[in-house]
Amino acid sequence: MKQIKALTCSNSQELLGRVTLNDKNIFNRSAYILVTNEKKLAKGYKAIVSTHDLSGSASTPYIKVGNISDFNDGDVINITTDGVICFLYEFNSTSNAIFATARCNHRCIMCPQPPVLQEKDRTDFNLDLIKLFDKNTQEVGITGGEPTMIGDRLFEIIRQIKKSCPKAAISILSNGVKFADIDYAAKLAACNHHDLQIDIPIFSDIASIHNHIVGAKTFYKTVQGLYNLAKFGQQIGLRVVIHKQTYKRLPQLADYIYHNFPFVTQVAFMQMETTGLAETNLKDLWIDPYDYNKELREAVLLLSNRGITTYIYNAQLCVLPPELRPFAKQSISEWKDVYLPVCDGCVLKGECGGFFSTNNNNISTHIHKIECTDSCTE
Repeated sequence: MKQIKALTCSNSQELLGRVTLNDKNIFNRSAYILVTNEKKLAKGYKAIVSTHDLSGSASTPYIKVGNISDFNDGDVINITTDGVICFLYEFNSTSNAIFATARCNHRCIMCPQPPVLQEKDRTDFNLDLIKLFDKNTQEVGITGGEPTMIGDRLFEIIRQIKKSCPKAAISILSNGVKFADIDYAAKLAACNHHDLQIDIPIFSDIASIHNHIVGAKTFYKTVQGLYNLAKFGQQIGLRVVIHKQTYKRLPQLADYIYHNFPFVTQVAFMQMETTGLAETNLKDLWIDPYDYNKELREAVLLLSNRGITTYIYNAQLCVLPPELRPFAKQSISEWKDVYLPVCDGCVLKGECGGFFSTNNNNISTHIHKIECTDSCTE
């Protein structure tokens, strides 16, 4: 998530509130944090974020920042006691997500955010957070860690999103293991959400390879979870992170998916983010994305030609062969999506997925500017 550090702050406890750039009626301020360039001492707000120093004159908690250009009306922010401002919801973003938990029952060798063993339950905080979302929000993700680690409280989050953001589609990123419990799958279906998809990773058609990658012997539980979700008519997406240990069998995995999970809504092949455990295990995982184009092409076309919606996530269009570019989707969250100087002037930049800012220069050696398409030679 996007974060900025305040220059000074006076809050003695963490603050959660919705950003307003304009004064609210005195009776409608309690959920809001006023963000202003003015030296304003308005009362009734949870806090005031200002470019001015209000120390000694404000009864309302104040936070001084260098500028307010990062803030938008309707954003939801959390301000820690040491002045770190976290943007938990961005009004103009299409990739807002609820972080359900940092715990996980897997330890994937390429996980960008390694799990923790214990933590304080954050569900009550998340329920309060969702209540501050704009009612016209179009999509909300639920991620972790593994969201099902919070048990039935996951369904509280779903119901609160349904209540606060009735138009929003929900995507849940889960390893699917918990849904091997048919009663748990039934509870998800009972939420009766109009547009909810569970995105579940599968890394190989061979159980032992998948289990090695996720760090647990759970392949068949994930498979059973998929069947249970399908039994209740849930939308399912499959995700395949591509690296040195998965790319060789992409065509076989695609064939396995087609024959065993024809009910899935979509399949996404994903370029790896090289941070967290992926960075730790980089020598065992990294392969130039250009070098798996052959296997990726075969897998994508096999599924697409058989009627399964197929995407490529996190990829750079200049590295993909032209026939695969229509499958590429901009999928990196805005706050960590960057482009290189070589991208300036590329005719495909506006459609390209860009790069993870966290990738620490682990990029293809085949990145180049495309100056023309279709009728001319690159």
